[in-house]
Amino acid sequence: MKSSWRGIDEFVAVAVNGTFAGGAKALGASTTHVSRAIAHLESQLQAQLFYRTTRKVRLTETGIIFLERCQGILSARDEALTMISNAGTPHGLLRITCSVALGEYALIPILNDFAARYPEVRLSIDLSNRIADLIGEGYDLAIRTGNLADSRFIGTRIASRRLFTCASPAYLHKSGVPGSIMDLKHHDCLIGSSTSWHFVDAGKEQVYTPRGRWACNNGHAVLNAALADLGICQLPDYYVRTHVEAGELVPLLEECAPPDEPVWAVYPQRRHLSPNVRHLVDLLKERMPALMANPVTRSPDKAC
Repeated sequence: MKSSWRGIDEFVAVAVNGTFAGGAKALGASTTHVSRAIAHLESQLQAQLFYRTTRKVRLTETGIIFLERCQGILSARDEALTMISNAGTPHGLLRITCSVALGEYALIPILNDFAARYPEVRLSIDLSNRIADLIGEGYDLAIRTGNLADSRFIGTRIASRRLFTCASPAYLHKSGVPGSIMDLKHHDCLIGSSTSWHFVDAGKEQVYTPRGRWACNNGHAVLNAALADLGICQLPDYYVRTHVEAGELVPLLEECAPPDEPVWAVYPQRRHLSPNVRHLVDLLKERMPALMANPVTRSPDKAC
């Protein structure tokens, strides 16, 4: 079967916008043109891509699978055109994935600035706590924390984040202040998306598995539970910073706090020369440290 580009842009535009009219508007084309291009594509594939109604369209199972591939194709095409025809100026689609809280707190403001600087760039942002397959799903860039081990990717450190173990004054008045890591087993621990808490004891990393009757995979929910005097939590600084400053949460076991955790901009090897990725990574390195800065000072080290 002879293949061509015809219909792929139209298919993605309709899928993203939900209607033929919306897709046509996004492309600056007529609805008739878009309809004919997609009909040609379906004929070429010998498969139906949309369920059509009078008001909107819905992807078929084949369409869902095909959409992921097409977005990757268009991203690679736009990248190639950018490198050749725009002398390194960001242009075309840039797909980014990041965890929800980090994305809301630090990434989105930077991406808004990036979009204002480079009006020829189209941003597609996925804020999700799942670990996306960058290559399989066609992402250009991911923001991740912790250690990186996959040699298929390049990681550029753009900032750091600090983990705080803390609780409300009312909870500590009622249950006491833990004096060591092992004292946590006598307390109500609020368990978030990470089922392991990290500390340093006598210069060595210590991993503690918290136990408690309250668990939720959402950091804001864990924070609210801590503010409601329900127990001790361990969360990144951007969740608790303002509450620690206000005295609503009290840092605990500061002498055992783990080293600051790196925040990485991660991208596939093949994206290394992309102007879109290169310019965004430069902006992230410039802006992210200030957004992640933690004004709370740790206590002097002492034995745990």
